[in-house]
Amino acid sequence: MERIECQWCRVQNAPGATSCMTCGAPLDVRNLVSDSGWREAPRLRDMTEFRFSNSVAQVEGELVPVIDMALAPGDAVYFEHHVLLWKDEATPVTAMPTQGGMRRVFGGMPFVLTLAHGPGRVAFSRDSPGELVVLPLHPGMELDVRGHAFLLATHTIGYDFIRIQGLANVLHGGNGMYLDRFVTQSAPGLLVLHGYGNVFERYLRPGEKIMVEPGGFLYKDASVNMQAVQMPVKTGLMRRGMYLAEMTGPGRVGIQSMYVHHHSE
Repeated sequence: MERIECQWCRVQNAPGATSCMTCGAPLDVRNLVSDSGWREAPRLRDMTEFRFSNSVAQVEGELVPVIDMALAPGDAVYFEHHVLLWKDEATPVTAMPTQGGMRRVFGGMPFVLTLAHGPGRVAFSRDSPGELVVLPLHPGMELDVRGHAFLLATHTIGYDFIRIQGLANVLHGGNGMYLDRFVTQSAPGLLVLHGYGNVFERYLRPGEKIMVEPGGFLYKDASVNMQAVQMPVKTGLMRRGMYLAEMTGPGRVGIQSMYVHHHSE
């Protein structure tokens, strides 16, 4: 029988499946794309299950969604410590030091990440309404994500950060905006983000440009160039310039419908 291709992650699924085994996206719902080219991220149904390696993840709830993971021996995920909702007593957790030192602290980024190891159960959530965005990463992929948006990443994904100078929010450029960078080498991985409000994605052709309000930016392929561009508009009592993020393709750009602004360094 003909297998079903997931419209979100392009993985082939068994005939009769109703959700993708790799990302949890519904397989019986059409891909929704606006006239301007933005497609809606799949809304994961309550109690949907999907897999990575030998582990199983389950989505619980819809308003403030939870991802509940049964980690298999040898599997691990890392995360910012404050997104941990609960864990089994026996599930081991360790600190995962990060590069960047005080630059990370001044940029409002976590100084240390936490690593949960299988076997055991562990669950995560953000403390705001929104959507889970599940992004399977194939070997050789790089993805840039706004700070404090990633919920978890599998231990097979490398972690770093980059700085976009002059981009902080819609009112002024500030001193910079830090992005988490996730990189896969020879092994695939799974990255789960939390988007505030609703999440939309658009693919930019080579050289195609769009302007994004920095508070609405969520993620992009590393191939998409991002820079701050000042608009000919002065705002606020201090008459500061208005900055937008100019995105130049090729690659994917993800946005969220609720604005969340960074602290500048």
